[in-house]
Amino acid sequence: MTVRYEDLKDRNVLVTGGASGLGYAIARSFAENQCNVVIVGRDKEKLSLARKELGTKATSLSFDLSRIDQLPDLMRQVKNAVGEIDILVNSAGVNQKKEALTVSDEEYEKVIRTNQTAVFAITREAAKPMIRRRSGNIVMISSMASQYGLPKVISYTASKAAIEGMTRALAVEWSPFGVRVNCIAPGFIVTAMSSKALDNDPERKRRVLARTPMGSLGEPADVANAALFLASSQSKYITGVVLPVDGGNSIGF
Repeated sequence: MTVRYEDLKDRNVLVTGGASGLGYAIARSFAENQCNVVIVGRDKEKLSLARKELGTKATSLSFDLSRIDQLPDLMRQVKNAVGEIDILVNSAGVNQKKEALTVSDEEYEKVIRTNQTAVFAITREAAKPMIRRRSGNIVMISSMASQYGLPKVISYTASKAAIEGMTRALAVEWSPFGVRVNCIAPGFIVTAMSSKALDNDPERKRRVLARTPMGSLGEPADVANAALFLASSQSKYITGVVLPVDGGNSIGF
């Protein structure tokens, strides 16, 4: 169930990776709060379907975020579509499951470019008008991979650890200008991708649930509701935090 925040009505929200998974759940929660939502992704078919499902308050733009030099043009398209962005949610990301010794420099850099460098670049571009207006809100999406060691996801882990450091640094630098920066670190959430991975690895799923005090996987709406809270005036005195949404998995034994 989506939480309602009256202060979010008519806000302009950009959600990267908003066509599927957690990004879509987040975009839907903002749309249900009467925000003007722009979703960005690479898959035109998924974007079109998601936009239709989100309703008339939604706009979709096809863009490969790894094309960092063209991000200013993307932001111009976003402005033309809905106006200047009030809220940015950085949900887009890629993963790679491979033993560290076999990861090439090119493979590593590809993940870092999308999950870390591009996130900074689009955040910088979105923040420029926010700082001029002295008002804005940025929500990063990290992962439990940054909270403890997970094997075979070295590039993904490194990128998400960087996102958490970036969150703190930008919060300190931009909070005096009225721009808050926070981060959500989802645990094991039921999505098509996670379900496929865990269902194909029963032992891994057993271990996940065994160390999750609440005893179950999370739902995309749990992450979406956290994003709504962090973007709303209900969290007006919160900045620079990394909020685990994980059923206690990060503290479980």
